[in-house]
Amino acid sequence: MGVWDLLLVGLVILLGLCGVLLPAMPGSLLVWASVMWWALKDPQPVAWWVLVGATVLLLVSQGVRWALPPRRLRMNGTTLRMLACAGAGSLLGFVLIPVLGAIPGFLAGVYLFERTRLGRHTDAVAALRTVMRAGGSGILAELFTCQLIAAAWAGAVLWG
Repeated sequence: MGVWDLLLVGLVILLGLCGVLLPAMPGSLLVWASVMWWALKDPQPVAWWVLVGATVLLLVSQGVRWALPPRRLRMNGTTLRMLACAGAGSLLGFVLIPVLGAIPGFLAGVYLFERTRLGRHTDAVAALRTVMRAGGSGILAELFTCQLIAAAWAGAVLWG
């Protein structure tokens, strides 16, 4: 597979990661479809294992999301800017503390946004709890899964 094809797959994965945060975009489906396209264009055992792992992870993630409360973020005043801060915090946490840092990074992104918006620690913590109960936990589960798939793809491309 050529460099331009790999770059295109990486861009679609990045678009899928951003799509997880947007309410009307199928982010996890985009991530999975780009990994599938990569596996079909570059039929090596590593590519197929990454595709199988991505499929299993997304199925488990969907099961977890169905067990969590549905998304009702708009009713609680959640903005796209807050979701962008949460996503940036999750990505930063994923890179700084490999893999497990995505969860506290997501929470820190929401907290910092709410702290700057509301001004007080107690109000920010209360808003963080409200966001997580209103569907933030489902977004976090889906985003974390897509980040794991993106990391597996990047690792397979770089070292495989």
